[in-house]
Amino acid sequence: MYFYKNQFLHKQDIQISPDDRGYYFGDGIYEVFRVYNGQIYECGAHMQRLERTASEVRLSLPHTSDGILTILNKLIQHNSLVEGTVYLQITRGEAPRAHPFPTQAEPILLAYCSEVKRPLASIHNGIQAVTQPDIRWLRCDLKTLNLLPNILAKQTALDHGVQEVVLHRDGTVTECSASNLMMVRDQVLYTHPANHLILHGITRAVVLRLAHALHIPVKEEPFTTEQLLQADEAFITGTTVEITPILQVDGQSIGTGTPGSTTQRLQAEFERTFLK
Repeated sequence: MYFYKNQFLHKQDIQISPDDRGYYFGDGIYEVFRVYNGQIYECGAHMQRLERTASEVRLSLPHTSDGILTILNKLIQHNSLVEGTVYLQITRGEAPRAHPFPTQAEPILLAYCSEVKRPLASIHNGIQAVTQPDIRWLRCDLKTLNLLPNILAKQTALDHGVQEVVLHRDGTVTECSASNLMMVRDQVLYTHPANHLILHGITRAVVLRLAHALHIPVKEEPFTTEQLLQADEAFITGTTVEITPILQVDGQSIGTGTPGSTTQRLQAEFERTFLK
């Protein structure tokens, strides 16, 4: 069961217009909500980010935040979803193709559920990554539908037989193709500041809270690809990847080449807080 244009519909009954600005301009925004035990994880933080992105791109939400959450929870119930994700996107609406904002179009909300299991093998065993210049636009803090650079980066990872790409701007690490990045050096946790160059990840914020609770020192400051390669530990954070260790970057082991103790402490606290 999907939600589209104020109706709960079966997928085969949805008809998306070729005049939808999301279709030909990517003129829209989105969120991916994680569901554990039938409940939306960090729903308040997701809605705040959705509202902020909508405001920044001057797109009116078709429902209040409470109304959207009601729709999402009904979707979860309709689909009997216990563990998975809810995808939500809102486009500026249908109008003849022209760059200026249309005067008559109404925003269109689409949402659906997917069963997605926790990636336990990656969480426990770690992943590998390669580096690549970050060529995206300068508003990476906005969660818009314009994801072609991220898609190309993710495909680069797969072409190299690894799982992620670490993006950098002139050697300064920003984030990854579909996740935020953190490293540990001398028992201090480092991550890029939450400015316009990275997405303000929901799980990123959760991990910083957990680090504070565990008395792990945190520095939100830029670091270089060289410093990353010299780190004791590194890991990615994200809605579907949770806290996943990076064991190797560009063929070079990070630390011992195994999941580190700080990463494992944060993983254990995440599970204790959200999964039990």
